[in-house]
Formats: sequence, C-alpha cells, structure tokens
Amino acid sequence: MTLTLTVSDEVRALASGFTHVAVEAHGLVNGPSTDGSAALLDDAARRLAVRLDGRAPHEDPHMAAWREVYTAFGSKPSRTRNSAEALAKRALTDAGLPRINVLVDVYNAISVAHLIPVGGEDIDRIQGGMRLVRATGDEDFVTVTGGVEAVERPDAGEVVWRDDVGVTCRRWNWRQGPRTRLTEATVSGVFLLETMAPMPVAEAERAAAELAGLLEKFSPGARITMHTPEPTS
Repeated sequence: MTLTLTVSDEVRALASGFTHVAVEAHGLVNGPSTDGSAALLDDAARRLAVRLDGRAPHEDPHMAAWREVYTAFGSKPSRTRNSAEALAKRALTDAGLPRINVLVDVYNAISVAHLIPVGGEDIDRIQGGMRLVRATGDEDFVTVTGGVEAVERPDAGEVVWRDDVGVTCRRWNWRQGPRTRLTEATVSGVFLLETMAPMPVAEAERAAAELAGLLEKFSPGARITMHTPEPTS
C-alpha cells in the first residue's frame, strides 16, 4: 500500500513556509529498544547540545518559527510544544530520552539530532490517505487517559493530521493518537519530517536520508522510498 499525504489550502495559507519530507518503508522489523537504538538516542542528545551551544531549544530559529505558527492557530507553544522541542527539552535533562521501541527510537533520534519534528505512523492502521487540515472541532481524536480510552475533540481551527476515521495527531505534531502509532508488530510505516522556514529543505532531506539509512540498518531488506516536498507558495 502506498500512502497519500495531502496538505490543505487552509494550512498552506496559515504557514507558507511549511514543507515536509516523507520516508515510506515496507518490510520493517520492529521490537523492544536495543543497545543500538539506545546509543542512537544518546548520540542525538550530544549532537543537540552541540547544535544549541548553550541555548534553550525554543531559542533555535526553527523552533521559534514553529512557536509562531502554533500561536497563529490558537495554541500556546509554551504549554503544547511541537514534538521536536518537547523531545529536545527532555534530551537535555538528566532523565534523557525515553526508550520506546526500535522504530520510535530511530525517528526520535533523528528528530532530536536535527531539531525537526518527526512522526511515525503504521500504514496498515491508517484508513484512506493522511490529510493535514484545520479542524472543524467535530472530529474524533481517540486517546488514552489514565489507562482508559477516551475521545477528545480538537479545537476549531486547530491544525491536525487525520485520516478517514478521525484525527491521528493533534496540534500539528504535538500529540499522536495510539491507533496509528508504531508498535512492535508494525511492518509498514511512514515517517514524516516537518519543517518551517528558515530551515532549508535540503536539511530536512539530509535528515530523511539519515533516517532511511538507519531503517535499512535495523530492518535489512526493507523497501524504503523517500518522497521530497512540494514547496508552498
């Protein structure tokens, strides 16, 4: 199955500097975190520290651009941080980055090392194509609260990723729902690297190429395709 990804005109109007690179992979082999995937996370934290050179993550120009867009659609970026900023903040603490599973560790490492929001979705759990839209407020977002499944509604105007069933990720890339997340049973995934100007598209493409190489390393024989972005106008 080849997944379609579309960005609505309303989102393009909100964030003209937004682009994304997708890495599609089939024949993946996932499992619990390993010493190898943990080492990637530790190395990513070191690379992040060099990149920031003493600054806080939100002071990076790319993270500042994301904060501006979050504010534009009504979210408070200091309370609902984009996924890259949230991971970067955690990477700089004594606790460090969480170990989830091999595939999630790999894309989290790329996100932190490059300061780019990266998401991973199980293609076999997505219904129809994925669309980046501004929510009406009536969509379902199925999540888990206190160990119990719960249904939330996004705010009207909030930027969300969704498929034919409902919202898969709220506030652009802030919180992913469990329905489409990568589990140890995942064999086909799409990894989405999302950028805002002033980050050059070429940097996102380099990060995507690094991600593709790591997927090949951890899942030998996987069929991997990189889809380059179409610039917004």
